[in-house]
Amino acid sequence: MDKFGLWAMLEAKPGKERELEDFLKSAKPMAEAEPETTTWYALKIGKSRYGIFDTFTNEDGRKAHLNGEIAKALMKSAKDLLAHEPRIEHTEILAAKAPGA
Repeated sequence: MDKFGLWAMLEAKPGKERELEDFLKSAKPMAEAEPETTTWYALKIGKSRYGIFDTFTNEDGRKAHLNGEIAKALMKSAKDLLAHEPRIEHTEILAAKAPGA
């Protein structure tokens, strides 16, 4: 069962919402290429607010993701797309309804 997660909160700059959505959609193959990232979700929360939620079975997987291609690409685009730095929270999964959980 996944025990570790990451919750990243993102806010698009005014007028950059579509570009941020496109970026998040384009990141799916990068997430699929990470063997230790069990689940990966890109979410739209409001007009300009977005989130990414990922899960991992261990801390090594979470660390690998934080140093992976999605994080690098997001930080490279952050100044153009984001109103401020992403807020990233480390989470602990207490219970889940998911395949294999």
